[in-house]
Amino acid sequence: MCGIIGYVGTRDVVPVLIGGLKKLEYRGYDSAGIAVVNGNGVDVVRAEGKLSNLESKLHEKTLHGTFGMGHTRWATHGKPNENNAHPHRDCTGNVVVIHNGIIENFLALKQRLKSQGHEFKSETDTEVVAHLIEEHRKGGVPFVDAVKKTLKELEGHYALVMIAADEPGTIVAAKHGPPLVVGLGEGENIIASDVAPLLAYTRNIIYLEDGEYVVADDKKVELFGESDQKIEREPRRITWDAVTAEKEGYRHYMLKEIHEQPRAVRDTFNGRMFEESGEVFFNDLHLDADEWAKFKRVHVVACGTSWHAGLVGKFMIENAARIPVEVDYGSEYRYRDPIIDESTLVIGVTQSGETADTIAGMQEAKSKGAKLITICNVLGAAATRMSDGVIYTNAGPEIGVASTKAFTTQLTAFYLLSLYIRMLRGEDKDDLRYAMHEMSVIPHKIEHLLKTQEKHIEQLAHKYHRAQDFLFLGRGVHYPIALEGALKLKEISYIHAEGYPAGEMKHGPIALIDENMPVVAIATHTPVYDKIASNLQEAKARDGKLIVICDEGDDEMKKMADDYIEVPWSIEPLQPILTVVPTQLLAYYIALRRGCDVDQPRNLAKSVTVE
Repeated sequence: MCGIIGYVGTRDVVPVLIGGLKKLEYRGYDSAGIAVVNGNGVDVVRAEGKLSNLESKLHEKTLHGTFGMGHTRWATHGKPNENNAHPHRDCTGNVVVIHNGIIENFLALKQRLKSQGHEFKSETDTEVVAHLIEEHRKGGVPFVDAVKKTLKELEGHYALVMIAADEPGTIVAAKHGPPLVVGLGEGENIIASDVAPLLAYTRNIIYLEDGEYVVADDKKVELFGESDQKIEREPRRITWDAVTAEKEGYRHYMLKEIHEQPRAVRDTFNGRMFEESGEVFFNDLHLDADEWAKFKRVHVVACGTSWHAGLVGKFMIENAARIPVEVDYGSEYRYRDPIIDESTLVIGVTQSGETADTIAGMQEAKSKGAKLITICNVLGAAATRMSDGVIYTNAGPEIGVASTKAFTTQLTAFYLLSLYIRMLRGEDKDDLRYAMHEMSVIPHKIEHLLKTQEKHIEQLAHKYHRAQDFLFLGRGVHYPIALEGALKLKEISYIHAEGYPAGEMKHGPIALIDENMPVVAIATHTPVYDKIASNLQEAKARDGKLIVICDEGDDEMKKMADDYIEVPWSIEPLQPILTVVPTQLLAYYIALRRGCDVDQPRNLAKSVTVE
């Protein structure tokens, strides 16, 4: 989430910063702030909530300057309040920092800095960076040199913009994960988390790569690599309109949103699970151990892709809670007179929070006395307003009709909920810490998957895009992914596709398999690995064209497959977050090859607000 903008030049900086943050509002945030350097130091103004709250404060306190930075924050470390809002400062008030991402070693750094006399004013990991720069400046070390030393101590994913009020006119920005771009103007330079805020001032853009940092003033921008070597890179000339700018150069929103999944998943678990203490925390759930102990059953109500997320969530919650979980289509739930009472927990899952069928099912449950919680992506949506508790997925706006990052963040939310239930039930903290660690590395694994497999999947799309039918197979946690993969292909390529439990294939669908039928199978190492291997042998014997999604290095599965897509290993509950990504890419590139309208497929709407 989060938006970043930094400016140095000759313009009045406050309108530049506020205008830039408005361009970044689509990312989602819960607080905002700006810092403006003037002749007497630096003024910082922050506010909880929307930009309008910050603007109200700025009407009360007029700021003037031509050098500063702004930020919109979605809470990760520390609650969403003004004190934790960015920018953050050091003890002297001179060093000012804004930050997207997470500093993974911030606790160790914070303890060290406290022992050296530094006083912290927020709960954030970001503030550590400001104090670390302050520490490295001792003895008269120049600001830029202190930043270089600081960057070498940081671990994690971050986009940082840093200034020092006592060395005005110089901005340093560094990237390791989240995006950062630099706009090169005439007598001014601007740094932002994406291109949209820059287009009013310049079309000449430099994209930072991981491990790089820039030092900018109003006349020049110098780019450096991880070893402090200077890099010469020609700027790109951007000719995008505003809509294309929002796509950040991707051909379609869907592809952009597929690539946003590492960030979206990370933003969904950041600030909610704390590996060090083995605890899970939700701001808006309102569910304690005593209340949880009263539940005898859980119902999940959803539609479409969210229903598939609910099917995976069933595995997670049943494993954690050892009580039965039912997953219902919203359009069917209210009409079957479900058995509901005060001992029932009902979980509504909806990306938009406005899905009519899901809301109707939730209303039915509430009228019968159930406890109601929602997994949702939109702050304040109808489904959240009627619920007793909410888990926001923090995916950011999803424009493409075919849901991608909303799905993987829903799976992340279910996983966090399962950890929360395990915590309420008093599970061993070491087991919880292990489970949290495995979640924490999933974004890295998605990034690796996209980097190593996307081109290969695009080639597979070229090979199979003329097929008229597809069969998707999976077992256990991967059966819902087979359903989701088939749905994605149907939605955007208009190819008939079915998702099936692999063990049920011989009870009917095997009759369809021949040399013209591609079979996409999810076959990673789970307790039913040997079973699905046998099922695929049956498909292979009928001349089916096997496309197998398997663990990296699974030579046995590769030998069986006509084509294969490798995914990094993870523990079983988290594997669906990885294995769904190849199905999204396959659907995208097949639809692209067939000339379909990927972002706005025929007959479909993003939010289904009628029953």
